[in-house]
This record gives sequence, structure tokens and C-alpha cells, in this order.
Amino acid sequence: MSTIGSNIIRERVHGRRHDLGDGFSVSRVLPAARQPAVGPFVLMDHIGPVTLPAGQALDVPPHPHIGLATVTYLWQGRIEHRDGLGSVQIIEPGAVNWMSAGSGIVHSERTAAADRGKAQTLHGLQLWVALPLDKEQGPASFEHTDANALPTLELDGIRGRVVAGGAYGKRSPVSISSDLFYVDAHVAQGKSLRLPDEHIERAAYVIDGAVHVGNEVISSGELVSFEPGAEASLVADVDTHVVVLGGAPLDGTRYLWWNFVASSEPILDDARDAWRQKRYPMVAGDPEFIPLPEGQHRTLRIEPTDDV
Repeated sequence: MSTIGSNIIRERVHGRRHDLGDGFSVSRVLPAARQPAVGPFVLMDHIGPVTLPAGQALDVPPHPHIGLATVTYLWQGRIEHRDGLGSVQIIEPGAVNWMSAGSGIVHSERTAAADRGKAQTLHGLQLWVALPLDKEQGPASFEHTDANALPTLELDGIRGRVVAGGAYGKRSPVSISSDLFYVDAHVAQGKSLRLPDEHIERAAYVIDGAVHVGNEVISSGELVSFEPGAEASLVADVDTHVVVLGGAPLDGTRYLWWNFVASSEPILDDARDAWRQKRYPMVAGDPEFIPLPEGQHRTLRIEPTDDV
């Protein structure tokens, strides 16, 4: 990969619109052509902010995943998660839903019944973490962590939460299976947030506002990745909301196709066949499902970096 500017910033990525169906779209930040992953994070979708009118709801019908963990975190709104394990959980702002797909899980994401018929603003992130090789074919699981259980950050001009993993001397209680960090921070104008240097791969995504690193300005909706080992601080040009995340490089090649992440193409083939035949446990009480998008997606191959 090329190095930009001052040998601190590695790549810059702008999200692009991605339709989830029913006219609901997100800004897909990862994977990107020159930055397919940051540590174990292989997908980042920025949801909103969007206001759904009273007559519109979020409805993502049951669909399958393998080989990844979905990480859902909101700043506004509520989403009801249901899965084939029998989990039913409404996620609210500041809480974390962590669903580990393992060898296969089916879930839906919808506006809860109690919220239908009301206008609702949704704003948040959904990330995918590629599971380690020894976990990718393991059992599926689901874990919800309330907002008040996440450790808070109170630094000079900075407030935030450690959503997952460890950083800045704090560790989230969310169960993870690989070396990673995910921090949600608000940085006051003129203050700086130093990137944690204990992690190899690191990136920052500006939710709102702007920061600069050296002479490079990072604006709202932009993700930048940083060179391993480089000392870097994000200096807020205005009051800024930013997410910093990363971790250890992937432990092997990954293949991404539709909602599947796998270490080999035969595993993808097996997952496609399993969904065609509905061999995964389905979501109780929800007969809808998203059909396999035959021939509509190309397989993305992600190679681990040689970061040291």
C-alpha cells in the first residue's frame, strides 16, 4: 500500500452508498479497494443518521452469516435483533450487540413492534469482525452488553467509551475472540486524541466534525488508516465525534461473499448450499427470508498484511 503525506497516514477511504433493501441504504466504508480490512475488522457500515417517517420501518428479513461476528452500536434509535438461537434483543443507544456466526447463524434486524407507526431517527455503526481460524467453524453465539457496562473515557477534552477490546488503560466486558480495539470518542475543539500504540493496525473514522494529523485534514465520513508503530494524534479542528479501531492483522486469507466470511472458497460453497436448502436454524416467528443472491456478488479475497 502507498503511504500518504507525512508517513503516518497509510490510506484514506470515503464511504459509498450501499442498499440494504426496501430503499434503506448505508454508507459502506469497509471493505475498500486499497483498505479491505483494519485488523480483524472486514466491514464497516455507517447507518444514517436517517429519520424514518411514521409509515416506514427498518426491515432486514432473516439472512445467514458465517465466519464473522457482527458488532452493532447505535447513537440514536432502536433495532430489534432476532436470531436462530432464539435470541430476541432490542438494542438502544450506547449498548452493544455482538453476534458470533461461527459455522452459521440466521438473524433479522427490524424496527420493534412498539416503535412501528412512530417516526424514528437511526444512527450507528455495524461492523464485521473476521473470526480467528480456530473459531470460524465453531458454534454460533449472541451477547448483549448494556451501555452502562462499557468503561468510559474521561481525558483532557475527551469523553467516550471503549466499545470492545482494550485501549487507553480500559477494557470492555464484551466477549471478543481476537486482539482488537473499538473506541467511540468525542474530542473538544483544539484537543487531541492519541492513537493507542499497543495495537498494530489502527484507523480513525470521523462521524461528525474534522480532525487533522500533521498537515492532513480528516473530514466527516472519512476513514484513515495509519502506519504501524507511527505515533499519531487526532487534533480536533471543531468539536468532533470520531471512532478509532483496529487490532492484530488477520491470521490468514479471508474470502468475503455476500454475508459470508471464510478462510477458503469451499467453505463459501458449503454455506451457499446450506442457505439454498435452509439447513440453518431459522428465526422463530419470522417466515420471511432474503434469498441467496445467485450471481450477484463477486468474491473478495483479503490477504493478511505484513505489518510487524
